[in-house]
Amino acid sequence: MSLLELLGLLPVLILVGASTALLMAGAWWPNFRRLLQIGIGAALLAAVVAVAYTPPLPEVGNLYATSLLPRLFTALWSLTAAAVLLLSLRYGVSRRFDGGVYSSLVLFAAAGMALLSSSSSLFGLFLGLEAYTLVLYILIAFDRTCPQGAEAGLKYLVPGAIATGLLAFGISLIYVAAGTLHLPEAATASLAAGTLRPVALLGWLLLMGAVGFKISLVPFHLWTPDVYQGAPLPITTLLATGSKGAVLAGALPLFAALGPARMEQSELLWLLAAATMLIGTLCALPQQNIKRLLAYSSMVHMGYLLTGLIAGSPAGDASVAFYLVVYTVASIGAFGLLISMSDAAGERQDLSTLTGVAWRHPVRATLLGLFLLSLAGLPPTAGFIGKFGLFLAAIDAGYTGLALIGILASLVSVAYYIRVVMVMFARSDDSPTLPATVASEGIVIALCVAGVLLLGIYPGPLLDLLQPLF
Repeated sequence: MSLLELLGLLPVLILVGASTALLMAGAWWPNFRRLLQIGIGAALLAAVVAVAYTPPLPEVGNLYATSLLPRLFTALWSLTAAAVLLLSLRYGVSRRFDGGVYSSLVLFAAAGMALLSSSSSLFGLFLGLEAYTLVLYILIAFDRTCPQGAEAGLKYLVPGAIATGLLAFGISLIYVAAGTLHLPEAATASLAAGTLRPVALLGWLLLMGAVGFKISLVPFHLWTPDVYQGAPLPITTLLATGSKGAVLAGALPLFAALGPARMEQSELLWLLAAATMLIGTLCALPQQNIKRLLAYSSMVHMGYLLTGLIAGSPAGDASVAFYLVVYTVASIGAFGLLISMSDAAGERQDLSTLTGVAWRHPVRATLLGLFLLSLAGLPPTAGFIGKFGLFLAAIDAGYTGLALIGILASLVSVAYYIRVVMVMFARSDDSPTLPATVASEGIVIALCVAGVLLLGIYPGPLLDLLQPLF
């Protein structure tokens, strides 16, 4: 690999280099806070470089693109990693996390997400996906004091191994049909008389199945609530945002490469999206554990995003990219508030433990309600603008039925989101006393509040930036 190609991966190299350095430094310098602060600085540096630096080559080794869109996603996942580390400063100390290992793994996960979002080859997609998935196996079971952590790690490992097998087999079939793994050429060579060859079609379907496992589409979703519940809250944040968002970001060039041939899979994807939105919504309604509720909620949001992908238009793809930003910001804010409410005794997972919390801590309860309403898609939050774009693109592309299912799921979702708000504002003679919010948590929450409101009231600049990229 030449120097110019290395410069094309500069943000990823910053993340990987800092990850390696922190892993080694942690063995001799077990200062949790300092190690995490260095990791935060490295993640922020990678985000700045991704946006400010224009690589000299359009592609690195026929594996990863260096255009503006992949670099924006790289910045988003780097900022997500920085937010996770900021939210872990108090949380990790109380649970005696190893600072060097923990910060190293989070940064390496961000590097894998950046590679996945930048992939222009099926081989590059495989490397990026597995890079951060292997890290998440460890991070999910990182809290040794949690009896559910090892179980959650195992429940993520088994479906992850199945998804890896589907992905590898699917890529091999596509290579047999096309003779190349580079996305545009692979899609073109897979076509015969305007339709996908049978071998290639099976390969693309297997690949879509692997994607379904990673983003919790029905019926590949069964691992999701148990893993969310057992993982440490900061890692649940990473699972709900970067882990799934990077797969959708990687799917954008994948679907674009298929071009008209994506219509051959549209009926299957239509069923997956509809089933995910409906079943995820119905499963979320009776939940009394807020982490499980947000797990099913994340499934529904993946259905919304798949609706935009199915539209197959530049407007739909731009709406997917916009909603990835919106969903990431709102989810980090919601999980950040749950982290600020936890203490050394444990996380407040059951809704009953939040009864009347607004009477002692009105600001935190109000802000959590704001993030939940954004996830529900109510104006004037960013979630409303994001969902409007997705459903409008689906209707314009002729998928009115799927858009109506999404709108119905969104309306019903208000019930389980508002239930959390009602519990927090309910009258209680014994409302809980929460630990004070530390500065690092406050910074993340404040930035997420600003993002949710700003993108809801004034989404134009981000939309104007994204639309020419598709």
